[in-house]
Amino acid sequence: MLPRALTIVNSGANIGFLRLFTRYVSISSRAVMDIAGKDGELRVFIVAGEVSGDTIGSRLMASLKKLSPTPVRFSGVGGSMMSKEGMESLFPMEDIAVMGIWELLPHLNKIRAKLKETIEAALLFQPHVVVTVDSKGFSFRLLKQLRARYSWQRLDSPVHFHYVAPSFWAWKGGEARLQGLANFVDHVFCILPNEETVCKSNGLAATFVGHPILEDVLALNLGKQISPFECKIEGKNEDFRSKFAIPPGATVISLLPGSRLQEVSRMLSIFANTMEQLKDSFLELINVIHIAPNQDVENYIRSFVNKWPVPVILIPGGQPHTKYDAFSASSVALCTSGTVAVELQLARLPCVVAYRAHILTEWFIWYKAKIPYISLPNILMDSAIIPEALFQACTPTNLASLLIVTNADCGGNHPNDDKSCGGDEVEDDDFDDTYKAVNKISIPTIRISSPISSTGDAPAQPPQPEDGDILGDAGVVVLGH
Repeated sequence: MLPRALTIVNSGANIGFLRLFTRYVSISSRAVMDIAGKDGELRVFIVAGEVSGDTIGSRLMASLKKLSPTPVRFSGVGGSMMSKEGMESLFPMEDIAVMGIWELLPHLNKIRAKLKETIEAALLFQPHVVVTVDSKGFSFRLLKQLRARYSWQRLDSPVHFHYVAPSFWAWKGGEARLQGLANFVDHVFCILPNEETVCKSNGLAATFVGHPILEDVLALNLGKQISPFECKIEGKNEDFRSKFAIPPGATVISLLPGSRLQEVSRMLSIFANTMEQLKDSFLELINVIHIAPNQDVENYIRSFVNKWPVPVILIPGGQPHTKYDAFSASSVALCTSGTVAVELQLARLPCVVAYRAHILTEWFIWYKAKIPYISLPNILMDSAIIPEALFQACTPTNLASLLIVTNADCGGNHPNDDKSCGGDEVEDDDFDDTYKAVNKISIPTIRISSPISSTGDAPAQPPQPEDGDILGDAGVVVLGH
């Protein structure tokens, strides 16, 4: 995975990302790092438009600062995580965090203004590298217009990277749209296994780097020996229950309503009505609502829960240990579709995925989509390993029924530290599909034993593989292949 490939491993700096600067693209026959070395700094303009992109961007920034042989200076758009890495966002990331078709229309003028502002800021910054993270609508317009402006001014264009390939595999005619991207995207970092091959077959340079969620697995399991078939995160159930004074025997349901204000405002009322229907089905029901690190979302949720039908605990974003402790203390989860479905599988917490949008957006998805699922584990396995309630089926009555069935399938009340339900421990065999899905979105960890050079080349004497390792390209050791 790319963030991991940028991290210092065993006191050796990994060269994976910086090699991509020099291996795939150059500017006027001069490598990016050569130009940065002459300028005395590497200037990176980076744009993320939502919470998951902010996390990816922040890890990328932190790793580049560690690995670059020259100082790195950042500019662009991001959230709180990227801000912690030293970038002052041009404007709040939430200004462009809009998803959908009909939902987008009221925000078009503002987004056009923000796009123009971002383009002018990028030109003024004179970056060596531009990195856009997901948010393909805004990102591709930015990269396309930037490339056009540099061409019109007869200037060398910075290298354009896009992190998270567009989900071409999900839409009818999606693959054909890849062919035009090569005109303004120099390299794509793919997070799903088959995307690299398809991108390359359509003339778009690409590298499969693994799914960013696995970085959480490595970070939260620091010091533990894990393999792709052991990817799980165990929280501290008893600590969480003690900290929040949860009575013995109480049933805890985790709720994850989304990261964008538009989806949270749509889904939270559905979740509340679902809990209203469920509160008499359990002796004592407590909700844990996980808040994305988005100030608008946090303000909305804190205001909304004043009339919540059952006792509720709010968990602010940016606290992964507390999040997984809450997962461990929960019997089941209800989530809006997104990366969180993978997180819940890693935590071995059964869940139900829910999603609603504007009726016109739902109609468009129904007409254009060529896959029957919306959650990543189901897509990867091409099987409904997680129950989904989508669009008109996403009603409080249906969600309540699915949660009761899912909770009963797990054995009853609440788990213990070993993720058991009602006293019956859930065996890892019950999550065989999770192992398979995680294995599909992971790649081997790469490491070297010497720092990179200013050109990003590998050391003259590459390290020798240990037992069970295989030697990867460019003389780097690939572990756990």
